[in-house]
Amino acid sequence: MKRLNNYLTGLFLLSLTVLPCGCDNQAKQDNDDTITKGQESRRKMEYVAEFHAPDYFNELYNNAEMRYAFKGGSKKEFTAWQKEFRPKLMEKMGLTTIARQLEGFVPKAEKIDSEELGYARRERWVIWTEPNVPLPFIIMFPKEERERYPLMISPHGHSKNTEVYAGVFHSPDEEKRYLEGEYDISVQAAKHGFIAIAPTTRGFGKTRTSEDIEKDATCSCRTLMLHDLLVGRTPIGDRVWDVMKLIDWSLEELPVDPGKIVVYGNSGGGTVTLFAGACDERISVSMPSSYFCTFTGSIGSIRHCECNYLPGILEYGEMADIAGLTAPRLFCATNGRYDEIFPAEESEKAFTHLQKIYKAAGVPDNCELYFGEGGHRVYRDGAYDFLRRHRYVE
Repeated sequence: MKRLNNYLTGLFLLSLTVLPCGCDNQAKQDNDDTITKGQESRRKMEYVAEFHAPDYFNELYNNAEMRYAFKGGSKKEFTAWQKEFRPKLMEKMGLTTIARQLEGFVPKAEKIDSEELGYARRERWVIWTEPNVPLPFIIMFPKEERERYPLMISPHGHSKNTEVYAGVFHSPDEEKRYLEGEYDISVQAAKHGFIAIAPTTRGFGKTRTSEDIEKDATCSCRTLMLHDLLVGRTPIGDRVWDVMKLIDWSLEELPVDPGKIVVYGNSGGGTVTLFAGACDERISVSMPSSYFCTFTGSIGSIRHCECNYLPGILEYGEMADIAGLTAPRLFCATNGRYDEIFPAEESEKAFTHLQKIYKAAGVPDNCELYFGEGGHRVYRDGAYDFLRRHRYVE
């Protein structure tokens, strides 16, 4: 952990550039080549008679620099690209700022309660990922006895119930709805032999503001984003930091296999999954669910929660470039064919670019895009077929 903090501390924070917000009815990206090339064109200089928001936003996207978009083809170019891009992304997310301020910090955790479920033991814990951030989480311990277990960490998306992944439901209707969408990710992981951790995503549950708790708001993402921006941090960076501290603690305290660490979350949890895999090389498998797409065709074209936005990210690259930082490690995106907020055609475009990165890394079979025949939800079969082929489960 000290090595990781020292590495992060050695990086310097870049200036922040605000990314245009995702407004209703904003047009999708028209230029298919934007995902694969840095921009060298200048803005159009012709005057227009009246303002048209979609055209304006598309022009901004088309002229984004994307200076770290992968353009190489060889293993050498791939290695040099990752070495340069990863620390810059971590600066952009605010991880460098957190690590500098918390140099030498060691997370601690306390158990709250435990219950036997037959197929697993479910325990509630709290972990301090920062000295003043006690983050609730649930651990599922499989019944099968072994010396070391694979570890799966699963950050959740936008939900008032932060314990859904661990099979905790507030009503029969909620249980029916979430089980039909296969949201019991940590339950299934434990049944497949993983030690499964289902953390509260920061900004939800007990990590909401007192005002949002009082009015029963789903989350405090907007407040978190605005305060983070003032100090050079982002909600995405905060949440990735939480995953990294859970890994630190798990490696010290749990009988986990350090070579088999999986992060698998849906929707907003898919966001955390993708960025965590890009930043933390201890993660051996990243499986974002109902998230992998293009920025311009998802959060840049449809109204989304503020926590999805990373200021100035298109000056660096598209989502596939960030996912490419996971290579040569395993990456499997599972999406819904009819997901209206992360459109399939944009996901396919992103995956075409990601395949080029994995090919340059010499491991074209280590990345996959799976489509389930539905909308915005979890698709268990695609994820576990991938894990099975790569011998993480039987």
